[in-house]
Amino acid sequence: QVQLVESGGGLVQAGGSLRLSCAASGRTFSSLTAGWFRRAPGKEREFVAAISWGGGSTHIADSVKGRFTISRDKAKNTVYLQMNSLKPEDTAVYYCAAPRRAFFMTLVQNDYAYWGQGTQVTVSS
Repeated sequence: QVQLVESGGGLVQAGGSLRLSCAASGRTFSSLTAGWFRRAPGKEREFVAAISWGGGSTHIADSVKGRFTISRDKAKNTVYLQMNSLKPEDTAVYYCAAPRRAFFMTLVQNDYAYWGQGTQVTVSS
């Protein structure tokens, strides 16, 4: 089992920045891809970013490319989502997730078995 706990959400003005953290415990998180997803009000949950187990490969959704970056600190078992130039349309609950299968890169939500509780990000205009 893997437990994931997000933090760092909050209220920010448009153009501002936030850094989300996802602290993992349990099974060997270092062998798992880590992903960030978000659910905006009235919308389906969508992919935001993913990083491979070693950190050498990252994928960013087109909607946030150039503004968001994903990274991980293996020593701290923590994954980060740095969000810059935030827009009101980035308002959502952000979730950290990991697939069950080790050494497996995927951007597909259904492949992710472990989920955090989510952290709210609100961007005011």
